[in-house]
Amino acid sequence: MMNFLDGLNPPQKEAVEYTEGALMIIAGAGSGKTRVLTLRVANLLQQGIEPYQILSLTFTNKAAKEMRERIEKIVGVEAKSLWMGTFHSIFSRILRIEADRLGYDRNFTIYDTDDSKALLKSILKEQNLDDKVYRINNVLGRISGAKNKLITYKLYAQNDALKAEDAASKMPELYRIYEIYQKKCYKSNAMDFDDLLLLTNILLRDNEDIRQKYQQKFQYVMIDEFQDTNLSQYNIVKMLSQKHQNICVVGDDAQSIYAFRGADIQNILNFEKDYPTLKTVRLEQNYRSTNNIVQAANSVIANNKNQLRKSVWTSNDEGNKIKLVKTMTDTEEGRLVADTIFEEKHQNSWKNEDFAILYRTNAQSRIMEEALRRKNIKYKIVGGFSFYQRQEIKDLLGYLRFTVNQRDEEAFKRIINLPKRGIGDTTVAKLLAMANEKNINVWELLTEHTTEISNRIAGVLEVFTNLIKKFIQLLDSKDAHELAVIIAKESGLLKDLYEDKTIEGISRYENVQELLNGISEFVDNEENEDKSLSTFLQQITLVTSMDEASKDEDKDKVTLMTIHSAKGLEF
Repeated sequence: MMNFLDGLNPPQKEAVEYTEGALMIIAGAGSGKTRVLTLRVANLLQQGIEPYQILSLTFTNKAAKEMRERIEKIVGVEAKSLWMGTFHSIFSRILRIEADRLGYDRNFTIYDTDDSKALLKSILKEQNLDDKVYRINNVLGRISGAKNKLITYKLYAQNDALKAEDAASKMPELYRIYEIYQKKCYKSNAMDFDDLLLLTNILLRDNEDIRQKYQQKFQYVMIDEFQDTNLSQYNIVKMLSQKHQNICVVGDDAQSIYAFRGADIQNILNFEKDYPTLKTVRLEQNYRSTNNIVQAANSVIANNKNQLRKSVWTSNDEGNKIKLVKTMTDTEEGRLVADTIFEEKHQNSWKNEDFAILYRTNAQSRIMEEALRRKNIKYKIVGGFSFYQRQEIKDLLGYLRFTVNQRDEEAFKRIINLPKRGIGDTTVAKLLAMANEKNINVWELLTEHTTEISNRIAGVLEVFTNLIKKFIQLLDSKDAHELAVIIAKESGLLKDLYEDKTIEGISRYENVQELLNGISEFVDNEENEDKSLSTFLQQITLVTSMDEASKDEDKDKVTLMTIHSAKGLEF
């Protein structure tokens, strides 16, 4: 039929050609799933479906980019108009278009985990709650879990079972913290990652015209790694595919590892109930692994009680046998792994990048790191400390964020005394309290209520507000890179870093230059039609740790990562 279908096995071909109605592709590891998804989209485009009518959701930007590039090679430039990306990036795009329906401005800030933690920390302080009892990670985890189950702060406050759990955990005020947190986010014109899903649900549920608009628009919906979706994600997808019912999900219940993030394996197990006319295709041939690995994996997963049965097989060689080595201590284990890498490198002329060490939790990396360092073996940790989490990067991003969204309270707190202006935490707290009393944001206080601010700091704050006003005026006339360079220089941040001649200072200066280079690349990238600072900020906030992992600077290093971070990668 179409030459690009050549080379597919019968189940793969069936999955590509079945386009009308609900389809579930059960894809074992290494079964050519990405190729099938790619060709399925290409097939739809060749049938005359417009690219903007196809919604394809993935779990990482890397996966989306890879698929888009493959599709482009087959069908050409029309692949650029596909709605293809991560759940968070696609839904934030919809939210920016429809923000006013939820009472937000389109230039809303997306809070990352650090922003959320900083906000919660300030709430605990305001409410005189002990952060040793109300541990930030636990509080954030409870709020995140609630949002992923579509429980708003109002519903949480009415839920006796949840409040009883909190009381048992010695956190009876958690429902109140959730409410304050959410109201402060709203006041700051900010959403956290979970809000991108929760608020999309609310937007589509409560606005029939918007729901119908996107139901009509997306005639074909495809979801990769379906076993890792949570209730919030699945609910949106169900609403969007309601009209045309052309939904294709690809997944493998045997590969579900994100329950701790709210992923619900029942989504894939119950899909048939939601779509009674569902067609199921099983991709069972593994092209990637040796037979020993396939058989070992089959024997482990055979013990699962609730599963969608499939029989994964391979025509590949038997391969090396899997070694199970028991050690007495974790130190001995680390030494054994490092020694093995050292020996294999020298006996077989292998490189560092040929090795990966996987572990269950991040805490286990320390022993491995120490053992590798003793052997002078270079390594990189994936999913560890991200470039965008560095202090100097956060500082400049704070200025960029506040220029785009003056309601962003966390950005304000970060930059108001950078470089040092003699405005301490107590003064900042007083300013925020004053704004709160007047039911306005801090920018309105600084620009419209200047007479009420203490003379001691009024002059300093005027210099600051004039600086930000200048940056705001340049938003429409300058692209992201031009404006970022102006902000980095005129804020005094670059000067401060340049004058610090310590090794750390030089490194921080270079990191800021690297960020500016990254913004320049964003502007030069033809795929980015909107080259504004607002779009750049949205893009980098949605970069995942796995996307961070594939940078060229990390060549020839042993890879250390959790099994969760390794999912979907090949070595």
